Amino acid sequence: MLAAVRKRPVTLTEAQYFMLAALLDGPLHGYGIIKATEQATGGRLKPAVGTLYGALERMERAGLLIADGEEIVDGRARRYYRLTPKGNATLDQEALRMQQAAAFVLTRRRGPARA
Repeated sequence: MLAAVRKRPVTLTEAQYFMLAALLDGPLHGYGIIKATEQATGGRLKPAVGTLYGALERMERAGLLIADGEEIVDGRARRYYRLTPKGNATLDQEALRMQQAAAFVLTRRRGPARA
């Protein structure tokens, strides 16, 4: 009998993390994801359109998000994306990982606890 193979957790880039986080409040189209990412990072990250759609495609293949409808605006298709349960769980895991990493550094910076 073959042993079950555990899948590695999905590793997110910082941009992917903020793109997924943009979908926490519900479905958004590509431009909305760009603007939400830019706002969440204080303008530090502003994904280019080509970068955005490449990342969305990879995250969709990984099961982190799914296309959630399309509308035509000014003659162009506008596709909306939403998080999947796996995307929500991955985002939560990444947020916890970053919180733990920050706590480690901040605790070390403060030095040993004094009684």
